[in-house]
Parts: sequence; C-alpha cells; structure tokens
Amino acid sequence: MAKCRTDCIERHLLNFFERIGHFIGSHPWWFLITPIVLSAGLGSGFLFLRDRISNNIEEQFTPVDGQAKKERKYIQTTFPERDSMFSSLRQSTDGNYATFIATSDGNILTVESLQEILQLDFKIKSMVVQFDNQSLEYVDVCAVWMGSCTPNSILDIIDYTATNIEAANLTYPWYHYDFRIIPLYLSLGSVKLYEGTSLVENAQAIQLFYYLREEDKSKTDLWLQSFIHLVAIEPTTSIQLSYFTSMSRQWEFDRSPSSVIYLFSITYTIVITFSILSCWRMDNVRTKVWVALCGVISTGLAVLSGFGTLLLLGQPFVMTAASCPFLILGIGIDDMFIMISCWQRTRVQDNVPDRLANTFREAAVSITITTLTDALALFLGCISPFGSVQSFCLYAGTSVCFCYLYNITFLGACMALNGQREGENKHWFTCANVPEDVPEGNSKAFNICCAGGSYDQNTDMEKSEAMGNIFEKFYGPFLTNPLTKAHVYVIYVAYLAISIYGCFNLQEGLDIRNLALDDSYIIDYYNNERLHFSEYYYNAMVVIKQPFAYWDEEEQKILNTCIANFEGLNYVNSTFAWFLYYQQFANAINLNISSQKAFQTNLPRFLQFSPIFGEDINMTADGEIQASRFFIQTRNRNTKEDTMTGLRTTAENCPIDLMVYHPAFIYFDQYTVIVDNTTQTLLLAVVVMLIISLVLIPSPICSLWVAFAIGSVIVGVTGFMALWGVSLDSISMINLIMSIGFSVDFSAHISYSFVSSSKRDANERATDALAQLGYPILQGAVSTVLGVLTLSFSGSYIFRTFFKVMFLVITFGLIHGLVFIPVFLTLFGACECC
Repeated sequence: MAKCRTDCIERHLLNFFERIGHFIGSHPWWFLITPIVLSAGLGSGFLFLRDRISNNIEEQFTPVDGQAKKERKYIQTTFPERDSMFSSLRQSTDGNYATFIATSDGNILTVESLQEILQLDFKIKSMVVQFDNQSLEYVDVCAVWMGSCTPNSILDIIDYTATNIEAANLTYPWYHYDFRIIPLYLSLGSVKLYEGTSLVENAQAIQLFYYLREEDKSKTDLWLQSFIHLVAIEPTTSIQLSYFTSMSRQWEFDRSPSSVIYLFSITYTIVITFSILSCWRMDNVRTKVWVALCGVISTGLAVLSGFGTLLLLGQPFVMTAASCPFLILGIGIDDMFIMISCWQRTRVQDNVPDRLANTFREAAVSITITTLTDALALFLGCISPFGSVQSFCLYAGTSVCFCYLYNITFLGACMALNGQREGENKHWFTCANVPEDVPEGNSKAFNICCAGGSYDQNTDMEKSEAMGNIFEKFYGPFLTNPLTKAHVYVIYVAYLAISIYGCFNLQEGLDIRNLALDDSYIIDYYNNERLHFSEYYYNAMVVIKQPFAYWDEEEQKILNTCIANFEGLNYVNSTFAWFLYYQQFANAINLNISSQKAFQTNLPRFLQFSPIFGEDINMTADGEIQASRFFIQTRNRNTKEDTMTGLRTTAENCPIDLMVYHPAFIYFDQYTVIVDNTTQTLLLAVVVMLIISLVLIPSPICSLWVAFAIGSVIVGVTGFMALWGVSLDSISMINLIMSIGFSVDFSAHISYSFVSSSKRDANERATDALAQLGYPILQGAVSTVLGVLTLSFSGSYIFRTFFKVMFLVITFGLIHGLVFIPVFLTLFGACECC
C-alpha cells in the first residue's frame, strides 16, 4: 500500500515544522515581539497611502492594452482637436462637461417648464467662481465653436424665449435649422410624434450640455463642483432635475473607500467576539480566549505588514484592495482554529516546546497547503489585464504570505505562552493558581470561575469539545451511512445542474454606473438617461486610414458598399460624412470634382463653407488626403459588446483600411477579454493547485479529488452568482480567483486528514477526519462569513459583490469539505492505496 504514497516531501516538511515548533516554544518572547516590531516598521508605508491611491476608473477598470486605447492614440495623433473648433461629435475622450436632464410627468415643451430651464441656464452661465483671486464665469472656461461658447441647440431654436416653442414645429430625430441639421435626439427625450409625421407632439425630458475647455483642469474642476452645488439646490416647480459632470463618476467613486471604513471596526469586533466565544472553554485553565484574541491580532499585523510593504515599494493602491482585510481576517482565523484543534490533541503532561512541536507537525503542513494555494491563486490573478484586479491580487497575496508567517511565529508564540500558563494551572484572566479538583462544599460559582485544568487521564489529552464529539459520534456515522450517501449524490447532481444552468445565463461586463454609491446623485441621472435618451446610442467615427481616391467612381462604389454594409446593421441609423456633403455642395453649385486635381482644388472652397469638416480630414501641405473620417449613428437595439464587435467586424470586412472608434469603446473592451482572461486564469490556477496537492498530500488520487473540488466550487460559484444578479466583471473576477484558494482550503484539510488517519476502513477514516477537523473548518467558515458580512450593508456595488461571491465561495467550499468530498472519498475508495 505504501507504494502509492507520495510523502517524501511531506516527511521532510513534518520534521522541519516540528523543529520550528520546538524552537518557537522554547523562545516564545522573541517570536512574539519580532513580528510586532517588523509590522510597526513596515506599517510606516501607510504614511504614503494618500500618494499611492490610484482610483482612476479608466486605468483600473478597463483592459490595460485594450484595442480602443490604441485606436484613441491614433485618433488623437491623426485628428488633433482645435480649441477654436470644438465638436462633441469629434472628441476622442469623454470630454470635459456638465449636463442636466430636466424631466416632467407630462409635456416638458411648455412655456412654464421651458421658462424654468431658461432661468437655470442663465444662472449656470452667469455663475461666478473664485479661482486664485480671479473671478470666472462660464464664458471664461467654455469650449469654443466659431468664436462663441458651444450652444445648446434646443435653446437656439427657440431663441432663448420660452413662448417661441409654440411656433417652433420641431421635427425628430433631425431638425433643419439655420442651414444646419441638428440631432434633436440629443436634446429631447421620450418624444411622442404626431401620427405619420416627424413633428414633435410632446416630450418628457430635455438635456442641456455645458462643454468646457481642457486647458486648465484646476479651473474647470472648480467650475464643475460649483455647477453641482448650484443645480443640487435649485428650486423647481414644474420640472425635476438630475445632473452629472465629466468628473462626477470619478469623484463619486473616490467616495467609496470612506463608505466602508467604519465597517472595519464592526467586522473586527464581530470576529473577535465570535473567535473568543467559539474558543471559550468552561475550564478556566484550558480555555483558549487569549489565543483567539491573538489570532485576530495576527491577521491585523499581516494586513499592516503586507499593505505597508507594497506602499513602501510604491505599488499603487486601488479601492478594490480595501476589501483585502476582510479576506485576510477569514484566512488567518481559519488557520488559528486548525492550530488550536491540533494543540488540544497533544499530551498535556509534555512540556510546552514538545506540545508546540507536535502541534506544528500536525497543523503546519495543512495550513501550508492552504496558504500556498491562496497566495498562488491570488498572484496568478496579477496576469489580469485589469489594473484593479492586479492591485487587489498583489495586496491580498502579499498579506496572505505575511498572515502565514505571523501564524507560525506570532500566533505560535502566543500558544506557547498560553501553554506555559496552562502548564502551571493558572487562571486565564487572573493568572492565579487554581485548583484542578474542586474542594467539597464550594459554591457552583466557585466551580465555574475559580477552578480548572482537568484533562482526560486515559489519553493524557485535553477533554474533547462538544462539537468534536458531535462530528465523531453523530455526524460522521450519519454521513457515511449508505442511505445518506445516496441522498448526497442526488443533492450534488442537483447542485451541479443548477450551477451549469446559471453559468449559461451569466452576464458579462462592469456597468460603470455601479462604481458609484447607492445614494449618489448620479444614479438619478443614469436612470433618467436610460429612461429618456436610450433610443439613440452613440455616434461612432469610422476612419479611412489610407490615402483614398474619393473622386474615382470605382473607388466610390467600394466605399459606398462599405457604408451600405454599416447601414445594413439593424442598430445603425444613418451616416454623416464630409465627402457626401462635399458631393452635395458640388452638385448644388455645378462643380466638377470627378478628377484628382478638381477634387483637391475645390476642397478648400467647400471647407470654407463648412469649416467643421476640416476636422475630419488629415491632409499634407500639398493637399493630399492621408486619412479622413465619417460618422455613423447607432441605435440601442443590441448589447454594447455586440454593437462594438459588429462595427469592428464590418470595418475589417471592407476592402478599404477602416477603423471604428468611440470613447465608450474604452470601457466596452472589457467585454472582449473578461471571459477568456478569467477562464485562462482559473485553468492555470487549477493546474497549479493540483501540482501543490500532488506534492504535499501523500496520495495522488486524493489530490485529484482536491482538484475536483476546486472545479466543482468554481462552477457552483459562477452559476449561483449569475442567479444572484452578479455579472462577470473585473470585480467578480477577483472573487472567482479567490474562490480557487478558498475551495482548496476546506477540501485540502479534510483530504489531508483523511490520508493521515491511522484507520483502515474508508468510512472510519472519513469519520476520523471529520472528528478532528470538522469543527475547526466550521469555525473558519463561519468566521470568514462574519468577516465579510458587514460588506452586505455597504452602499457600494464593489463591496456588496465581494460579500455575495465570498458568501458563495465559503458556503460551497464548506459543503464540499464537510459533505461531498468525505462521501466521494469513501464511495470510490480513493485512498485505499494509501
């Protein structure tokens, strides 16, 4: 039988940890003080926290090397924006702006409503902002078009007079005004037309934009803040207002970390309380109150050291990493419960160094397996293309390593000092010697408070806990009963079926609005934007990246075919192109532009008539067009991902070298990489976990069962998080990566204990493993859930998602560790060769 064991590495590790335990038990004060001093030194990195914070949404929540970022760089180089010729249509970024949406339950195109909107518009434009002893108004910071601030077309149409709306005869979605074609769908929302016409009967929303120059961000940011304050307190009677600025999303996101700071103290209080209560013994000598408290302190030191180290090294700190302490707390407490359980199975009469040596021999390999899997799973997450995932995984992985180090040293030293107190039969609180045998005639209060130190004289070990007895005498035999096993198989099949169903219904991508807190003012804006202005989507620019013979009929046919392919997509509404308008201009005044010379000669005349089209052409000094662009209007008839990929595919299929771009593509690129990258990371991590299990668990088949548990938990977490309304995005991706490590923890503990058991029968081995580690595993799972429970009350999507996925991970990991894996091990005789 021994031939199937692969314990050559395990034997050396057992001996190594046994020596380490003996050394720490002999010199506990050194190992108690050194981690505290080290943590204090490394914790000085928190002095740099403010400088290291990197919460830029684009940098952290979009792919680092996304295709749209490369396209944007090309746009900015080929079509540089001019301050004197601002066009929101032609921006390569989201721009710098403020906006508000005015809504009405009825028709907003009434004199009363428009009067309120005009009054607000006047207040905004006349608002005075003080900057460096300088008074600024909108005109001082506005984006300029043809020498004036960029106008709001709907107000231009009514000439800033509310009563003019009655004679305006608005047409939707396009309105012809002053030799211009105005996209009225940008200004009016929830429009109702007169039947059979394009004339507007009524509308429920009006949106106004105030575009700003980007030359001095300090000035414009101050103006935007003043805009928010002004609109937020504006009294209205016939309209309701929602508002937004180009910086609102970022500013609101920056508020998120402060929203959970108070949760840290609550969480640590809850976990400390639970740890103490679950480690409390009625025996005043054998109780592990101080060990439990030190276990929580140990995790705090780990977070202090891990974060401090990376901050000292200049590693950016992203808000997602703020959830790491909740994670590390669960991991550290889990290991502590395992170590306490192993300590209780050592001989009471042995000296402290020997007891700690035996504890480490029993526990250290088990917690080493789980630490390696947790840390490696997290470090593998650093290959993600999302900065937020990289930051979280690096901070969490480093903290896990420190947590392991401090559990071995600091917590080991605490156990040794507590063991010295136990060896001298001293009270846990007063440290006074107490009698082991209670003298006759003493009160019950004396028995409860002033006595202790008894142990099992037959085994020379501490008396078994009630929960341990339950696992050994009731739960173990119940679980290994043939009828129970049959029910477990049925339950597992149902679990797997539901999980797979959920996986096929998993949504992808991070909705940027979820980065704001629930009580943020921008939520109302997002809701109104979706409700009233979602019919028409974005204007995507299509770039012709090569010199092209626009005057040649054959070439024109090719280009027209490509345009027709775009317009043939069900979500493309219309095309807006300089060369089409140039052709109309030439036809109107009888210009011949069918030759290269005529085309290039007359082009300046056209651009003088419509100068804005000059922004769409990249010409050399001799008039040769190197590149140009046109625009296609899309409608909201498809998913963001499908719309973007459909436009890109259409561009690639055109014989001409085309490129499609819109600033929103920067965020949409996440849809193209999130599934593949998550799958790649998870598969790689599973392989690494399998290798670790094969090396450290002395049974190849048991190691395969651990790998099976990983895959099973991941499928379950993915499926059920979809059913719980959680999408696959950079936030949930973090949690899925973590699930690998946590899914190993419980199964590895049980599998390792199963393999190490001296029992011969598989059912007895499973019962023995559950008796030894069932309660510590349950304690660890409950403490981890309690550690993240407070996040469920957070006003932030990020932290609520963290709770949801962690809850699923711990729940399914626990069920696998205490139900599925023990049964499967007994069913298939997995470790008979052990």
